[in-house]
Amino acid sequence: MMDKLVFKEALRAELHRHLTLSHPIFKLLFDEQYADLDLLRKVALQGYQLTKHFLSYIDHLYFYCPHPKYRTALLYNLWEEQTGRLSKTDNHEVLMQDFLRALGVSDEERDAVQPLPATRELIDYRLEAVRDPARYHVGAAAVMIASEGQNLETSDGEPRHELLARAYGLQTEDLLFFSVHQQEDVGHVEQGLGLVSEICTTAQMQREALEAVDHTCRLFYAMYENMYREYCGSGSEAVREPAAALA
Repeated sequence: MMDKLVFKEALRAELHRHLTLSHPIFKLLFDEQYADLDLLRKVALQGYQLTKHFLSYIDHLYFYCPHPKYRTALLYNLWEEQTGRLSKTDNHEVLMQDFLRALGVSDEERDAVQPLPATRELIDYRLEAVRDPARYHVGAAAVMIASEGQNLETSDGEPRHELLARAYGLQTEDLLFFSVHQQEDVGHVEQGLGLVSEICTTAQMQREALEAVDHTCRLFYAMYENMYREYCGSGSEAVREPAAALA
């Protein structure tokens, strides 16, 4: 069994071993000259499927949390997800809805979309883990480290909200979902690393937590691969006509 500090750094290393933004779909999304607004809408609608469930993940992690210090941290996280009070914004699902509206997606279109198979697999894996107290360490690793860690990634040092703003002419208020998470999730990931390193009291639990981080990151990558195949097809590398910036 690893020492707590060694294990904590092993969890961090496992997270950073995966780079979701390296997936080819982001090259298409962030390209300023050939920005594909239709593709961005489709990808964002799949992302919204994840957002709809995130409050439930945190709710279960808070309810079952065995450690008082981290239970309080999860309560603050839950409150922010629900109200946006700490960031002085809004409910985080509402922030994602605002982003979709800025892309020209109607509420009716948004609510009619269903998750693709890989999106559903990612949703269900995390739901099953957080609902099972016996797998609490797995759920915490999957959500607090691997999932919240996705928002810390940058492309050539730039966060996704800055890349999207430049490529599509979006305003700061349109991208609050991304900018808020990019800031807040630094602390959330650290809390996750601390919690998981505390509650994994056997070598097997440590292995399972590391596997959860690895598997969750792979599920994120698979989700984007599913979108790439579904929305881009064999012609995804073809030169596209420049997309007009949003008004």
